[in-house]
Amino acid sequence: MNTVAEKTLGAAAGKDDYILEVKSLKKYFPIKSSFFKMTVGNVKAVDGVSFSIKRGTTMGLVGESGCGKSTVGRTILRLQPKTDGEVLFNGEDIFALSREQLRRLRPKIQIIFQDPYSSLSPRLPIGEIIGEAVREHGIVPREEYDEYISNIMRECGLQEYHKDRYPHEFSGGQRQRICIARALALNPEFIICDEPVSALDVSIQAQIINLLNKLQDQFGLTYLFISHDLSVVEHISDTVGVMYLGNLVEYSDTDKIFDKPLHPYTKALFSAIPVPDPDYKMERITLEGSIPSPANPPKGCKFHTRCRQCSEICSYAAPEWAEIEEGHYCACHLYNDAERAERAEKAMELEKAGEAPAGKKENEA
Repeated sequence: MNTVAEKTLGAAAGKDDYILEVKSLKKYFPIKSSFFKMTVGNVKAVDGVSFSIKRGTTMGLVGESGCGKSTVGRTILRLQPKTDGEVLFNGEDIFALSREQLRRLRPKIQIIFQDPYSSLSPRLPIGEIIGEAVREHGIVPREEYDEYISNIMRECGLQEYHKDRYPHEFSGGQRQRICIARALALNPEFIICDEPVSALDVSIQAQIINLLNKLQDQFGLTYLFISHDLSVVEHISDTVGVMYLGNLVEYSDTDKIFDKPLHPYTKALFSAIPVPDPDYKMERITLEGSIPSPANPPKGCKFHTRCRQCSEICSYAAPEWAEIEEGHYCACHLYNDAERAERAEKAMELEKAGEAPAGKKENEA
């Protein structure tokens, strides 16, 4: 997303309304040669992603496996270093903070991981798992500690007598409640939910989603909800961003994007949502081929190799991020106005000129 897109996304509301602003975030993983261990390329897991989240709302981030959703979440939290870009939390650049400043900020930004089975230490009782960071950061006075942990557990649907039990004694849904309680105990403002229900049964998923909604209303939390389950995202999110191969291709309010998806990839993604009506006939859009390698993405629009509506310009010029309708942003040549079309044509001509053999270019000159 370019600078113009960053400005337009922030124009609808005041600066203070946004708790998180991500600007042109990039995260590349180096590819090392097997013998000399030299960097021979990069896996572009996140390649220039920008978005903003209003305080007290939920943004859903969707896309197929391998598109970079979880990498976005982990990079925002500075669990791994960025390659480029900015992440502003309450106006502060997270990557500009010193180690001590980051430590003080940690309680305000938390994450709920995808797998409740591997994200809990099997050697610690539940009370210690939830309270370890509370004690470390001095969230409450020592004399109030036990009652505080008990209250947090009750808020998350756990009982006080669970404190002395170990993770293996709980079901998947209960373990995810423990993970939620661990995050909530630090009194956070912002929580990244990294596919928190994908490992759970459908009936348990509904319970966890309802719990997250209840806690958001009660404590004024803000969520970035990462998922590939579109039905869950539609239920919980206020806004939705669609990712493909490291890029954001569409962004809008949940109602707008589900009622009228613009990008061909979004349309294909949404056509796969199951409808619980045997008489309902939906046109399934089947994507041909597999997702290209993020280590060697296609030129132009990254989606053009799988797009039914692909034209010549898509193979050469990357589409610009633009507001197609009020509050509805998309990066696709299908919606180019005259100015964007002209810039795309020039980019295509330059790309073609670069591909032409040297002798041919000299003859043309």
